[in-house]
Amino acid sequence: MPDALAAAFATPGLGWLVAAVFVAGMVRGFAGFGTAMVYLPVAGQFLDPFEALTTLVVMDMIGPLVNMPRALRDGHKRDLVRLAAGLVIGLPVGLWALTQVAPEVFRYAVSIAALVLLSLLIGGVRFRGELRGGLVTLAGWLGGLLGGATGLVGPPVIMLYMAAPHRASVIRANITVYLYMADVLMLGVMALFGRFVPGALVLGLVLAAPYLAGNAMGGWLFRPGAERTYRMVAYAIIAASAISGLPLLG
Repeated sequence: MPDALAAAFATPGLGWLVAAVFVAGMVRGFAGFGTAMVYLPVAGQFLDPFEALTTLVVMDMIGPLVNMPRALRDGHKRDLVRLAAGLVIGLPVGLWALTQVAPEVFRYAVSIAALVLLSLLIGGVRFRGELRGGLVTLAGWLGGLLGGATGLVGPPVIMLYMAAPHRASVIRANITVYLYMADVLMLGVMALFGRFVPGALVLGLVLAAPYLAGNAMGGWLFRPGAERTYRMVAYAIIAASAISGLPLLG
């Protein structure tokens, strides 16, 4: 363990990674989303795709633990089963696709996906139809497919639930549980594919500290009356991070 910890602290670009996770945590703290969209374009510049995904998953598995019991109580059980079914089918396919491409392709995919999803968020794109069971499963599948290929697992499900007839507490719980299921499945499938990197696990634990600090700072800074301002700041940070991650810029 001491050797693994020393290797983690010797990671090239560690200072940039720490800064990225702190800013990602702040964005998550005051906007409620955006961790992967901020962190992965930066991480892709210093880590290979599977190392980047492992560190992200480890950080994201630690933070929500305290909220999981309540989320499991509040969640819509049938929707969670449907989301899980789609996730189990989609995520391995996305991860398999990732094994077939060069790291530069991963960087392009993450940055372009982040910019496209950001454009949809800014444009107010929402699902307007009836929330049927098959559609929930499809959203889980799309999230898994996108998450396996780029690490951006949440947006398809989040955009679907923005128009859901459920109470806000149920929607929040479903999204929380879904993202946690994705994290657990991501680690399992990477191990199955022989792509799990133990050193990245330790690095993820190291980065969890500034990530949690950023979350706390973002939560402290947030003022409900200025939510629109915070979202605009979050959008600007996500755009800057996504653009910086494009290989043609460095």
